[in-house]
Amino acid sequence: MPRSTDQCLQRTLELAERMLRLADEGDAVREDPGCGVLYGVLRDSAYKLKRLAEAEQQAHQRKTPGVRTARRPGEDRDFPG
Repeated sequence: MPRSTDQCLQRTLELAERMLRLADEGDAVREDPGCGVLYGVLRDSAYKLKRLAEAEQQAHQRKTPGVRTARRPGEDRDFPG
């Protein structure tokens, strides 16, 4: 059973993905530059959350050898590319 902290990190990653989708949707229908700024801040925040949560997942993996956190769809390799 996954640990509570890993579940929270996974939920944070899912939130970041939703934030990115919302920023894209909002940017596509924005009516003025102010909305562009808003969705840009949302996108930047999502990337920062994603980066921090992924770093925490890696830190947890290093602390607990043999325990792997859940991967997001499409992440079937241990290396990029």
